[in-house]
Parts: sequence; C-alpha cells; structure tokens
Amino acid sequence: MRVGVVFPQLEIGTDPARIRHYVEAVEGLGYGHLVAFDHVLGATRDRPGGDRFSYDERSLFHEPLVLFGWLAAFTKLELGTAVIVLPQRQTALVAKQAAEVDVLTRGRLRLGVGIGWNFVEYEALGEKFTNRGRRIEEQIALLRRLWTEEVVDFKGRWHRVDRAGLNPLPVQRPIPVWMGGNADPAMERIARLADGYFTHLQPTEAGLAQLERFRGFLRKAGRDPTTFPIEGRVTVARLAGPDEWVRTGEAFRDLGFTHLEISTLGAKLATLDDHIATLRRFRDDAKGLFS
Repeated sequence: MRVGVVFPQLEIGTDPARIRHYVEAVEGLGYGHLVAFDHVLGATRDRPGGDRFSYDERSLFHEPLVLFGWLAAFTKLELGTAVIVLPQRQTALVAKQAAEVDVLTRGRLRLGVGIGWNFVEYEALGEKFTNRGRRIEEQIALLRRLWTEEVVDFKGRWHRVDRAGLNPLPVQRPIPVWMGGNADPAMERIARLADGYFTHLQPTEAGLAQLERFRGFLRKAGRDPTTFPIEGRVTVARLAGPDEWVRTGEAFRDLGFTHLEISTLGAKLATLDDHIATLRRFRDDAKGLFS
C-alpha cells in the first residue's frame, strides 16, 4: 500500500516553521503522501440546520492549493486534496491553480474533489448549491481538457471556454482526479468519472456492504474493481489503540485498497510532536503496510 497522512490543519496552527517541521518529519518517517481538507469559510451554527455543521468559524483550515505551492519548495511528498469542494469554485481557476502546483511539485499532485455540504460557502462564493452534483461532472470534463490541450474550445451547460488554454500545462496530463462521497449517487458518479476514491468507509459489516455497492457501480461502468485505486483512512481518535490502528490498516490492505491515510486529528494530542510521535508509532508497528 501507499501510506500517507492527513494534514492536521485544525490543530497545527499558523506558524510556518511548525508546519514545515511537521511535513519534514512525516517525510522522514517514510510516509509517501499528505492530504488536506478544504473549507473556504467556517459558518456559525446559529442558523437552521447549523447544528449539523461539521465545522464552524472556529475551525482552522489552510487553503490547500496555496499550502501545496509552498510545500512544493521543500518536500517530495505526493500532495492530495481530500477534497476540494469543486462546484463552489470556478473551474478554469481550479485548473490553473492545480496545474501550477503540479508543475512546482514535478507531477506529485492528486486532485481530490467533491460536492461538499455547506450551503453557506456556496452562497458566499456566488455558486448554486442545489445543482452541484450535476455541475461537477461538467467541471471534471473541462478540467481534463484544460490540462491536456493547449487550446480548448468548450461549450457546456454551465461553462464556455472560447479557444483558450493554460500555460504552463501540468506535468501530469491530466492530473489524477480522485473523488470523495458515501451516498449511492456519489459512489455511482465516482465509479464513472474518477481516477480514484477517497472513502470514509471502515472495514465493518456496514462498510463492507458499502464497498460491495461501490464495486457494483464500477462493474456497471465497465471498470475493474480489482485495480481501481481506493484510499482508506485510519482515524486514531476512533480506535482503541495502536493494535487496532494496525488491524484496521491491514483490513484495508486485505480488501484490496491501494492507499491508506492516517489521521491524528481529534485524538487529544497536546503538541505537534505528539502528532509526529503517533505517526512514528504507527510506522513502527505497521511496517508491513509500507510499500
């Protein structure tokens, strides 16, 4: 498996020296990639439905693509967004930003995208919330053309590019587009369109049922479930201890997952070095998972 980490952005703070210390430690421990979450705005919970918000205005989110442009100067880690909320962003601008990161990292970007859940962000960014599932399909098609063609002439339902193109083009042509989502419509879309799947499912009875449904969508789309890339997540805060961390990682491997990420968020770790020590413990206990 290819094993990486979830950037602990809710807890890492804003000191560039601390961020660099963490990223260099992750690379030094032998992890291969780092993924970061995306939220442009944190909305307060004092609104209808706000009690269901996962994050609010107190939640710290570094902007992933700007962060990755800076990290490119000193790390060889693969960098992934897990995930960019694509329909609340302008497609051509995302294509440009992602291409720049791919150039600066020499081809080490995975662009994970999803439709998100926070209608407040959509409103603030001037994009429509209710058609986001349909728009993301057109967005992905346009992204791939912008990353592979010097001049693009594209006319879709929501986008018009009139004989224009990016310069520089990315190293990867196209950049791999991974997707996240757990509902059946999202999984069907991922099976048709994505180059890989960031999943939250766990190796439980419910998770195995979800995985089988997803693999059914893959077969329906004419894709091979045995080779389609999937990244699982070991969330240390939700597991009993190091032995269960390793068992969960091994379960993902046995299910045929190609990638694994370790999240130390929410584990009541007092310092950044405690996050690093937890990653060291997993690396030492789960050496058989590292390819």
